[in-house]
Amino acid sequence: MSYLKFYCISRILAVLLCAVIAIPYAAKAESPIYIEADQMSSTEKTNTVLFTGDVDAKQGDLRVRSDEMTVFYTDQEKDSKEQLSTAQQVEKLICVGNVEITRTDWLGTSDKMVYLADKRQVILTGNAKAWQGQNMVGGEKIVYYMDEGRSEVVGGTAVSVGGEEKKEKKSRVKMTILQK
Repeated sequence: MSYLKFYCISRILAVLLCAVIAIPYAAKAESPIYIEADQMSSTEKTNTVLFTGDVDAKQGDLRVRSDEMTVFYTDQEKDSKEQLSTAQQVEKLICVGNVEITRTDWLGTSDKMVYLADKRQVILTGNAKAWQGQNMVGGEKIVYYMDEGRSEVVGGTAVSVGGEEKKEKKSRVKMTILQK
């Protein structure tokens, strides 16, 4: 009898522990997005909102700053009473100009950023650089996988112009590691 009681109590505690651990992860994914900018325009037909001028967006521990940000969101769905739901999901963000994204000790900068919500990926292109602490890496494109806390850096092709002759050379990934 006591074994059965112990087993039941341990199962209940395990379920409660899982629920307590899962709540912060669910809350983080559903936390609101706060955006400030000089100007905003919305287009219902394309489900987009354009923010311009010193854009500053925050969600949880993530912060994105840029000159311009376009938010693409899902269509409003009808609920069981055939009324439009107010809940909409962000599908992707496109930021252009002086892009800076920070999350805990990770910092990324570029000319353009695309955030894909379903994959939880940040793609930085155009003079892309990322810092983790004081270490820096740069390339043509950086893909940051938010859930995994890892990034990939890709070199590209740089064009150098000398007089009338154009020379193309493959650019390489560059990294600086500061040692103590």
